[in-house]
Amino acid sequence: MSPVPLADPPSSSEAGTDAEARRLAPGYGRWVHSSSSPDQGAVSFPSTDGSAEAAASGSAEWTIRPVRPDEYERAGEVTADAYLTSYGELSDEYVASLRDVARRVHEGDVWVAVDEAGDILGTVWVAREGKPLADMAQPGETDFRQLAVAPAARGRGIGEALTRHVIELAQERGSHRVVMNSGPEMTGAHALYAKLGFQRLSEREGMWEVQPGRWIELYAFGYDLAPALR
Repeated sequence: MSPVPLADPPSSSEAGTDAEARRLAPGYGRWVHSSSSPDQGAVSFPSTDGSAEAAASGSAEWTIRPVRPDEYERAGEVTADAYLTSYGELSDEYVASLRDVARRVHEGDVWVAVDEAGDILGTVWVAREGKPLADMAQPGETDFRQLAVAPAARGRGIGEALTRHVIELAQERGSHRVVMNSGPEMTGAHALYAKLGFQRLSEREGMWEVQPGRWIELYAFGYDLAPALR
């Protein structure tokens, strides 16, 4: 079985060769989600014109929309705080990558859930059409990473709403599947994905070298959907 990367690739300066591209920062692929009841924070998604900047969705509690430049720092703080709260020690390099929203926006679309006061409650990084974030994504699929919910905002359904938003985006662009990776210890996230209808993609799973001599096991999940009519 060939190994499949789980989340964040190294920066372009670090990925000059295939060997370098296969080395990922410690903590790679770890996800945070909100373990809430399915009814709280339910979101209905309007159709869009295909532009991330033009699209937004919301509920009585929050709105999901693209991150704004003046929010990059705060969105990065939310992502890093969520991971550190859930997983304790992470490498300085990986934490720095979690805070680097500007880089993520350069490579994909970063969406945030914000409340009426403008506070960021959660965030997720989604591939642009035809430009996957991870090698595990195949043609016609949309992948996402770094789903994170602020520690103080957990239990309100924000993680589920962000995941459903990714599914809706994928359907609107005509993807036939949403995919992501997760570490085996992420049992809470796995329960959320199972509830939403994701299935394990065991053929894409395996061990991955995150540092020289250090390997981690990565799971793969997929959500099949019918492409939207264009």
